[in-house]
Amino acid sequence: MVNLASFFTLNSVAVVGASTTPGKIGNAVLKNIISSGFKGEIYPINPKTAKLEKIKCYSSLTAVNQTIDLAIVAVPAQYCLDIVTEAAGLGIKNLVVLTAGFKEVGTAGLALEKKLVAIANQNNINMLGPNCVGIMDTVIPVNASFSAAFPKKGGIAFISQSGALLVSMVDHSLATSLGFSKVISLGNKAQLNEAALITALADDPHTNVILAYIEDVSNGDQFLQATQQASQKKPVIILKSGTSQAGAQAASSHTGALAGSDLAYQIAFKQSGIIRAHTMTELFDLAMAFAYQPLPTGNRVAVVTNAGGPGIIATDTIENHDLTMSRFTKETIADFQSKLPPEANIYNPVDVLGDAQADRYHLALDQVLVDENTDCVVVLICPTAVTDPVAIAHTIVKLHQKYPHKPLMTSFMGGPALAAGVKIVSDAGIPNYPFPEPAIYSLSKMVQYAQSKKTIIVHQETPPTTGIDQRAVKTIFNEVIKDGRHVLLGSETCTVAEAYGISAAPIKLATTAREAVRLADEMGYPVVMKIASPKILHKTDVGGILIGPNSQDEVRAGFIQIMESVQRYLPNVVPYGIEVQKMMPTGIEIIIGMTKDIQFGPMIAFGLGGIYVNLIQDVSFRLAKGLTTTAIKAMITDTKAYTLLKGYRGAKPADLAAVIDIIGRAAQLVTDFPEITEMDINPVFVYEKGTSALDIKITIS
Repeated sequence: MVNLASFFTLNSVAVVGASTTPGKIGNAVLKNIISSGFKGEIYPINPKTAKLEKIKCYSSLTAVNQTIDLAIVAVPAQYCLDIVTEAAGLGIKNLVVLTAGFKEVGTAGLALEKKLVAIANQNNINMLGPNCVGIMDTVIPVNASFSAAFPKKGGIAFISQSGALLVSMVDHSLATSLGFSKVISLGNKAQLNEAALITALADDPHTNVILAYIEDVSNGDQFLQATQQASQKKPVIILKSGTSQAGAQAASSHTGALAGSDLAYQIAFKQSGIIRAHTMTELFDLAMAFAYQPLPTGNRVAVVTNAGGPGIIATDTIENHDLTMSRFTKETIADFQSKLPPEANIYNPVDVLGDAQADRYHLALDQVLVDENTDCVVVLICPTAVTDPVAIAHTIVKLHQKYPHKPLMTSFMGGPALAAGVKIVSDAGIPNYPFPEPAIYSLSKMVQYAQSKKTIIVHQETPPTTGIDQRAVKTIFNEVIKDGRHVLLGSETCTVAEAYGISAAPIKLATTAREAVRLADEMGYPVVMKIASPKILHKTDVGGILIGPNSQDEVRAGFIQIMESVQRYLPNVVPYGIEVQKMMPTGIEIIIGMTKDIQFGPMIAFGLGGIYVNLIQDVSFRLAKGLTTTAIKAMITDTKAYTLLKGYRGAKPADLAAVIDIIGRAAQLVTDFPEITEMDINPVFVYEKGTSALDIKITIS
């Protein structure tokens, strides 16, 4: 990963394309750098004028003849290559290319963009853009962008793939208490992408929380590594728009059918500890909470309100977001009984009544904050005729300073009548929300993040998978490709399973009835007989399966019966033969599958198997690469299948260790062989001891 330390310690900035014409990007950027209070050297580059904004102009970067920490490029696209080449020759290590007209306009633009990247990479240059708004850093400070507004200083870093959204949110933030450390426009992210910037911001001492708006991910592996490490240091909150397209998703695959278009991002975010926002409002609601409040040590919430209805709404919301209402100690209850009016509700939520003044809020809030059974507090204020929002706000601020280790949020539920109080708490770093629901939702995400930090271990070991024969699998795949196929036969998938230590019911291919009898004799009766053809997806529909032949005569007759049935239904299909499989005792039926995402690679699925897999859709997914034992256990416990496996209604527990092992081996297989585009192992019978895969489908590219 690149080192961006020099990007955020600037002593000199050059603006290539600095313009004398108001309204042009080169003019706006230069003015923004000056007005933001940048203390370093500024070098406008414009060969047609001697001065700009009372600052000496230079004909080129070379003419400056001084160290340049950052060059802002705001010239037409056709000139950018020359500028980047010149910068490389001068040893300039940081570039922001504002210019549009690259890959977003078509093939020619993409070719030009690739040339810029090649020069930057060859010369160890950090290049942001092209087609971006620029960067804003309130710590330096510098506004090296063409945003009309410059944000307040604070602990939030914001990365955006959309320039329009970025400038809109910066302007919006000026009317709120939100303060930013850095605001960065990704643009086309030709070189510097979200992963590189998240990595840099994770180590930035001026950033408490990282926000990002992204439309896609440039490099799935790089993104996962960056976010896993960053989320251990500080919250990473991402709003992802659009959907990912799962690669090589065939309609014939159960796993592919169960995988939604946005599933890979959901899994990637979950596995790396990212907090996902679903709207812009949510993104900045969460930013306020994480930037200004401590992480909760538990999920018990106390509510103090001056109105019953909002208190009930808050209670319902708490229960609906996996939080719990605090159960106060006897001392707290006794204190409320002796000091609050008889009409007040002394249990949680604490209703201090509509005529409550600041003193009553102080009494209630002080007591719930000190209570050992309270982890977080939400204060609700409704504007009655006697409410003094300013006095109440000062009380809340004072008590938050007294108990700074417990997160505290407010909801001043009103407009102009409460505005002065809102400003007081907001200026003190206490997040205020117009209604209880977003406050409680934000708290729930803080609790989840605090818990996830304890469970996500970046360098956790993957399950041991001994006894693997990659050579055998390569041989099978080569034979399939030579045969002009992409779908393996059942006998071939059984060999692949055996090569990776996946317990599977033995299955062999017979091309004659006599051979089928011989194979059945070797396996032992009863057996299952299946038509072997990659062109037949649903064998049962064409009479292609026979279950339970229990003698030589039945196998012989079954062979003829299946062949005749398939010929009748599909006269143009020539089967490879009939596969004979050992009939296994029944067990708990599960599915283990894989579908592939274009960004994040293979995803492993686990859930209830058999014929009900698509009907019940009891399935959970994880990314296959680096799948850990902890993650496998979590994906199992996410499903209803887990209830059956651990023993349901007096049944003996199934072999969970064997299930974990087979999932780990399946993940290793699809990781080792990226040519596998889909895999279904369905059903897998799970017994009190061991497992057995009955039907395995593998598709390769």
